[in-house]
Amino acid sequence: MEENKLNEEEVIVEDVVENASENVAEEVNEDVKEPTKKEKKKLFKSENEKLKEEIIKLQEELGASKNAYFKAYADTENLKKRLQSDTDMIRKYRIQGFLSDVLPVIDNLERAMNAPTDSEELKTHVEGLNMIHQQLMGALAREGVSVIEAKDKPFDPHFHQALMQEKVEDVVSGIVLEEIQKGYVLKDRVVRATFVKVSE
Repeated sequence: MEENKLNEEEVIVEDVVENASENVAEEVNEDVKEPTKKEKKKLFKSENEKLKEEIIKLQEELGASKNAYFKAYADTENLKKRLQSDTDMIRKYRIQGFLSDVLPVIDNLERAMNAPTDSEELKTHVEGLNMIHQQLMGALAREGVSVIEAKDKPFDPHFHQALMQEKVEDVVSGIVLEEIQKGYVLKDRVVRATFVKVSE
């Protein structure tokens, strides 16, 4: 009898639990209604707007990033070109300082070569100086150094510096009559202008 009583109580408990779970499921189903077409459309529109705004924001960020990249790239290219240009200039005119220092030595060497020589011994020394001068000028020529030719040419203020003027018959005005001191160019740059006497 007690067993029957226990079985009946179990059945009652199971029925109560089953009824309670069905009630809860019904309440949940009532609370969670399927959205209507209008609500779905509104929800979709809202999501769509958010996505469009996000796309516009990302496109603006991408545009800003591209601009920053192109600016940095252009700056780098300009820096590269400037450094290359500076390096080329340094390489091209690397001996300019040395040349400025050696020109007075060449002037003195030429004066010694043009000094009057009476004895044979002095003539031998002058020949030696002449050979040294030729070697030195050959070495400078290989580096792009050349003498500015001025005598009997029209005066050019880029290459000549007039120290004197003289009126000479049958000579047109502005012609170089005499070189007082030689001028030199290093490739396309004047290192020292030729000092000249010019016709009036």
